Amino acid sequence: MSGIAHHYLPILLFFAVGIVFAFIFVGAPVLVSKLAGTSKPDTVKLSEYESGFPAFSDSRGQFDVRFYLVAILFIVFDLEAAFLFPWAVSLHWSGQAGWWAMMEFLAELALGLAYAWKVGALEWE
Repeated sequence: MSGIAHHYLPILLFFAVGIVFAFIFVGAPVLVSKLAGTSKPDTVKLSEYESGFPAFSDSRGQFDVRFYLVAILFIVFDLEAAFLFPWAVSLHWSGQAGWWAMMEFLAELALGLAYAWKVGALEWE
């Protein structure tokens, strides 16, 4: 084998093993269910099963934009918490520069929270 191809062999093997496992854990159960199961759809099988009654309107209806704003704010502050844990663990390595970088990050997030609160993005009617 040439020098360059020899370096890509582990990547190729990793890719092949991934494809085999994907077929085993995804493709095989689907194939077995098609072969062993019966597919006879009728009105009872295709009816609503979560709530027990038909939907009031079209399922593609639009949501209020406030729902998306609250969801985005949740993600932002959830990521803040995700950044705080590794920062706290590695603070002794980053020293004072790491401390001030995180304080700047928290100040920017606090300003964002204050702005969202001021414009009423957190109000729900």
